[in-house]
Amino acid sequence: MNPTVSNPSTAQARVLVDELIRHGITDVVLCPGSRSAPLALALAAAERSGRLALHVRIDERGAGFTALGLALGSRRPVPVVVTSGTAVANLHPAMVEAAHSGVPILALTANRPPELRGTGANQTIDQVGLFGPHARAVVELGAAGDPESEHRHWRSAIGRAILTATAAADPGPVQVDIAFREPLVPGEGDEDFTLGGDAPGYDDDDEVGGGPEAGRLPEGRADGRPWVQRAGAGVDSAPADSAVAVDLTRPTLVVSGVGAAPVSGLVAVPTVAEPGAPVPLHPVHPLAIPALRPEQVVVTGRPTLHRAVTRLLADPDVDLVILDAGPRSPNPTGSAAELADSVLTGWGVDPEWTETTARADARARAAVDRLLDRHLETGAPTGLHVARAVARGVRAGDNLVVGASNAVRDLSFVGPLDPDVAMYANRGASGIDGTVSTAIGVALSAPGRTVALLGDLTFLHDVSGLLLGPRERHPDDLTIVVADDDGGGIFSLLEQGDPRLAADFERVFGTPHGADLGALCAGAGVPFTDTDPAGLEALLAQPAFPHGHRDVVPEGLRVVRVATDRQGLRDLHAALRSEAVADG
Repeated sequence: MNPTVSNPSTAQARVLVDELIRHGITDVVLCPGSRSAPLALALAAAERSGRLALHVRIDERGAGFTALGLALGSRRPVPVVVTSGTAVANLHPAMVEAAHSGVPILALTANRPPELRGTGANQTIDQVGLFGPHARAVVELGAAGDPESEHRHWRSAIGRAILTATAAADPGPVQVDIAFREPLVPGEGDEDFTLGGDAPGYDDDDEVGGGPEAGRLPEGRADGRPWVQRAGAGVDSAPADSAVAVDLTRPTLVVSGVGAAPVSGLVAVPTVAEPGAPVPLHPVHPLAIPALRPEQVVVTGRPTLHRAVTRLLADPDVDLVILDAGPRSPNPTGSAAELADSVLTGWGVDPEWTETTARADARARAAVDRLLDRHLETGAPTGLHVARAVARGVRAGDNLVVGASNAVRDLSFVGPLDPDVAMYANRGASGIDGTVSTAIGVALSAPGRTVALLGDLTFLHDVSGLLLGPRERHPDDLTIVVADDDGGGIFSLLEQGDPRLAADFERVFGTPHGADLGALCAGAGVPFTDTDPAGLEALLAQPAFPHGHRDVVPEGLRVVRVATDRQGLRDLHAALRSEAVADG
């Protein structure tokens, strides 16, 4: 055992896993996720040392029922570990069954720390107590601060949860909600943790702290204002229709995210727009952000995709104004100078700034095309290539449904789309679940052709959505495009994809499935095609089905698979970031 842990979340997870084992837990079910990474890695270490059996599933609903079956068969409590957001909600059916049948399963739900809740932070919902009366109890563990002083509390909490779940009078499911702060993976040199031996885990004398300095509280604003206030507000109140003045002669960027509406005073301002936001007059590619030095940023809607945007919004040297202010206003960095309902603009945008951003945008877009073309000369296509083919293949009047994780991010790199393409994405909580069904609903209700761009895990997560009964309405023209890299490609781009963690990456994050998507579609009676990016672009250029076509089988629905490779994805994205801002 490694006696010193380099960050609090790693310490917390390792202590919790050790305590589970001390209570006789022998089986744990795990779904891949980012926020739950500390538990995933601690559980992988426990399995390696023979202390428990880990069962990895890609679908949280199926994982919940796997835990229930394991608990029934073993007559022991079984935890199921999921990440934050809709992943938690997908456990609900299994929790209901466990509540009514008295089966002790523990829903270990990873959560954002308190400071990111209610701020518009991505993939964050109100999940504590989500199961309502179907959980015998809810145990909430706050984010770790000082592991050395808190590990007794962690142990006590997990023990109380197990005792409640196994109570003789009324056994049943319990939710244990655990807030994890970043970093979510072990520090360098702390990867080879082993939980084993006769005395696993941490004894009272073990040093579980020793991590990086917690850091000082940020200083207040130099002009004495509160850290954040509503535009035009006094100390005690704010008007309901507050507006803020924005001087557009200063270098200004607009960041336009989920739910953004056009703002007349900002039309001429260079804009970083996520897919689904209004198509800007002066677009700025997200990869171009590091090459620019804006003095102020105006946010409309809720940005959810890019770390470059998050870093920009957290930059203390950038004045930040957030529009559409409300209880879920997007202020996850806590750095907004003002929240407002509208802007008051004067003067015009500096033409030199517009030219600067246009050059940066053009350079980034050229770099993306150049590197993607070069990549195909020696390697297999990636999800970026599939997204580019979709962006080129859809046309005005189409509906485009985009899945979470890499699909929507890839599309943001290869766009923009035709402004007359209607874009849909489940970005409220950014879960991968239900996207096939969402696409079918869009195709049934919106005029025009519908194309859906999904990753393979997103597709498999809702593959049962393909099962449409013969008496149900079927889409007239829906093409579901699946970029299939046999696993969770998004994680290779996050901190979990650090080469230091390669030993456990494929098992608990990559989660390859080896599924034959064609066979699955054949079982559902859905036409299936295998192609490459060029073939996909050509296929989308032609009408798939006669206008108004409908039959007793879902022939107005087809699935097109493009085999992709995620092995070199991390390096490709690094090259894209580098070349996008290179002088040229």
